[in-house]
Order: sequence, then structure tokens, then C-alpha cells
Amino acid sequence: MSAPKRRFTRSSDDKWVAGVCGGIADFVGWNSNLVRLLFVVSCLLPGPQVLIYLVLWLLMPTK
Repeated sequence: MSAPKRRFTRSSDDKWVAGVCGGIADFVGWNSNLVRLLFVVSCLLPGPQVLIYLVLWLLMPTK
């Protein structure tokens, strides 16, 4: 018996903007609101968070 294969995809039903945070939350098994909160808090720090989000939006397939 093998575990079901999880795919790294954007969420089509749990999304606010593009479904990236919902897809990440589904992949790691976390609450999607927690992932969104962590993303917003990380945007307060210097770094390429928004650029990474945009790249994931383009590269992650939709569920």
C-alpha cells in the first residue's frame, strides 16, 4: 500500500487571488488562512516574496 500521491498545484476552490497559498496549504496539510497570514507577514520583511508568488502563479498548474 502506498500513500496517495500529493501534487503541488494551485487551488481552484480555496483561493483569494490566484490559489497559490491555498495550493501550498493543501500540499503541506496546513490551514490555508495560516499560509496566507504567513505570506502577508513575510511581505513586511525585505525580500522577493511578491516575485516568488508571481512565479508560482505562472508555474504551478491548477488543480
